[in-house]
Parts: sequence; C-alpha cells; structure tokens
Amino acid sequence: MTERTKTTNAPETAEPTKANGTSRGAAAGAPTAVPARATYTDTDADDNRRQVLYWRLLARLFDHEEQGALESASLAVVEDVGLPVELLDPQASVDSVVQRHPGLADEFDGLMAPGPDTEGVRDRAAEVRRAALVSKVLLNVFSSGSGTVTARQLARWQSDAGWLERALGCRPGELRGGGAGASPAIGTELGDIEADLVKRMKLREVLADPELAARLTPSMSLIEQLLRDKRNLSGVALANAKSLIRRYVEAVAEVLRTQVEKATVGAVDRSVPPKRVFRNLDVDRTIWKNLTNWSPEEERLYVDRLYYRHTARRTTPQRLIVVVDQSGSMVDSMVNCTILASIFAGLPKVDVHLIAYDTRALDLTPWVHDPFEMLLRTNLGGGNDGPVAMAMARPKITEPRNTVMVWISDFYEFGRSQPLFEGIEAVHRSGVKFIPVGSITSSGRQEVNPWFRERFKALGTPVISGHIDKLVHELKTFLA
Repeated sequence: MTERTKTTNAPETAEPTKANGTSRGAAAGAPTAVPARATYTDTDADDNRRQVLYWRLLARLFDHEEQGALESASLAVVEDVGLPVELLDPQASVDSVVQRHPGLADEFDGLMAPGPDTEGVRDRAAEVRRAALVSKVLLNVFSSGSGTVTARQLARWQSDAGWLERALGCRPGELRGGGAGASPAIGTELGDIEADLVKRMKLREVLADPELAARLTPSMSLIEQLLRDKRNLSGVALANAKSLIRRYVEAVAEVLRTQVEKATVGAVDRSVPPKRVFRNLDVDRTIWKNLTNWSPEEERLYVDRLYYRHTARRTTPQRLIVVVDQSGSMVDSMVNCTILASIFAGLPKVDVHLIAYDTRALDLTPWVHDPFEMLLRTNLGGGNDGPVAMAMARPKITEPRNTVMVWISDFYEFGRSQPLFEGIEAVHRSGVKFIPVGSITSSGRQEVNPWFRERFKALGTPVISGHIDKLVHELKTFLA
C-alpha cells in the first residue's frame, strides 16, 4: 500500500455558472488548496486523479489566483495518462492543441454527449482522460477573463466555443445559433459570453469614430465579427464596417486573381487565324522563314511574309456551381469562396452560380460579380441542411458534362447525411464533376465528417485539401 495525495469529496462533474457578465470572482466554498494527505489503495488512484483535475477546474473558474499545489498535481496526472501538457496551458486554444496532436480531435467530438448505458461498468482510466479534456474545453470557454478584448482573442474564444458545441454532440455554431436539438440554457450562456466579449472589444464605438475605424487592420477575425454584428450597426458605424469589409475583400481578391490568371487558359485554338497586329508578330519565326531571302552583298534580309502568333484559346462554355456552408464554423470559407466565385465569374465563357446555406438555402447568383454585396447578404451561424441546398442546386444543371459543382462544407449534417449523400451521388453519376472540399482557409486546415470522407473516396471524388490554392488548381484544370 502506498501513500499519495488524495482529494476528498470532489464533484464528479462541474458545470460552471456565469455571474456579472463573463468575469468570475471568488466564490464561497471554492477550493484554495489540495486537501490533506490520505492513504488509499492503488485501485482508487484513477478516482483521485480525476478529482484533482476537477478541483483544478473549479479553482480556476472561481478564483483568479493560481493554486500551485493543484497545478503541479494536475501536471503529474496529465503526464501519467499520456496527454499533452498543453491541455493545462490557459493560453493554448483547443485548435492549437489539436493541430499539434491531431489524434485528440476525435476524442473531443461527443466528449460530453450522453453515452450508452454501460450498466454500472466504469472505465476509471478513461474517466481521468475525459476529465482532462472536459476541463480544457470548459475553462477555455467559461473562463473568459476581463478587460479589453482583441479581435484575435474573440476569434479564439469562438473557436473554443465551437469545440464545446462539438463536445456536447452539436455542430459548431449550432448552440449559439439556436439550432435544432440545442440546449437553450447552454446556448443562451454562450450567447451572453460572446456578447460580453464583443462589448469589451468596444468595436461599435470604434466603428462610430471614422478616425479610429481607419486605424483598424482588416483581418479574418475582424471581418467575421463585422459580418456577425452587421445587423446591429447603423449610420457611420455601418458605413465604416462596410469599408473595412470591402478593403479586406479587395486585398484577398487581388491575391486570388493573380493565382487564377496564371493558369486559367485553354489550349491554343489554331483554327482561328491569328490577329495581324504588331503585338502578335512572331519575329523569330518570321526571320527563320525568310532566310532564303538574305542578300550577302547588301547584308539585308528581304521579308516576303510576316508570321503571327496564334493567341485565341479554345474554351468551352462551362457552368460552375459553388455551394458553401455558411453555418457557424465556416466563416473563413464563406469569405474566401464568395471572392473566388466572383473572380471565376469574370472569366470568359464561365457561368458561375453561388448558393449559401445553413438551415435554409440562399441563391447569391445575382450578386456573384460583387463579393462584397454577397457577404452582406449572408447570415452566419446556426445549423445546416444540405438537402435543402441540393434541391436548389440541381435545377441549375443543364449540361452535366460541362458542369462542375464545388461543395464546400465540413459535412456534419446530423441526421441528414444519407439524403445529402444520395443527392450528391446522383449528381456525380449524371456526369457532373463534383468536387467536395473541406473548410477553405488561408492556413489549409480542414475538418470533414469521416462518414462523408470515406464515401466520397469510394465514389471516386475524394475530399481535396482545405487550402484555397488546391481548389484554385482543381477549378483551373477543369475550366482550361
């Protein structure tokens, strides 16, 4: 029998509450130190490890002062169960932890969702691991600190809130958007915290001051917040918000347009006579073909015929249908894809249609040439319903062999997966080139439902990389 530190009467679970906005003060009864040492058998070791982690969770939620004993004990527990110590770093987002340790992504999914009844059988080692992951998600979301908030901090919190929603068995953005099946209490709590963060950003006050607004540097985090908050803005603040969005759109469009133009060319069409203008003159060929007219005496070349380069490109009218998920986890994708669609819409003989969807589908085709206007018409957040978007997209297919459909989503449909896949399968078999794409971001990160990923692979249409460069390449190859 060994002697170790043991906590006593620790709660099995901990559900934090919020008071006075998002700041947490000391609460009566909050732990301030590890309880006294006690003796116990090794069979109880995992129970005590789990209690240590939950005591640390409560201490950090309700007491701003770090408890050194709890921190060191928690560190030992995390290392014992083989989890990364980044889980204990309050500055590390769940995203950053998952990026460094991809295997944890599946463990976070459904982490806090009700599980099957195991008839009293407990896996105590698994419970310790679960306690560490639960504590990370809850602390990152509910311990939101105080003081001024930057756009980057807000973006990080929104990402962590998405992981909490996933842990509860929901889709990122679903609880905050009031989606079907969402918990009203938790959804309201998350909404209140997010609203408080926005208030602490004082973004609306900044936007109302043209001089301060002009100092803002457009970024994806800032654009996302502007798009979410645009209905609450008016007058000068709304005008400045639109200006920031337009500046960001134009900057991204300039980069993407260069990428598209580098290779968006068809084969040279030699059936079309070259245009006889000076810029098309093929000097080298003209000299070569007229060498027989060289006069050695005069040292002069007499040109009987000029040769011109063929510049006409062989293109076939193509239809590009872009369907993009605009729910809470897809903001970056929404911005990038609306801009990309507008660029392809400017190419000759390319007919572009754009559909955005969450629980409803919205046809943005009339504004496809203006990504700024398209973004202003989006409604970010909420759940999603892929079959509704497919019902709007399929009538747009008139010549399947000359149509490409790009579907950009993480494909978490929650109950509508089979109907959506059946629609996608029918479109693919009709001859349409179907390109499923994970979340499009500038960093290349993507998140795709494994159920869909395997079926797309079997269908012969594997999900392409989430990096926007890869999508540009795929589209150029088809449209060339």
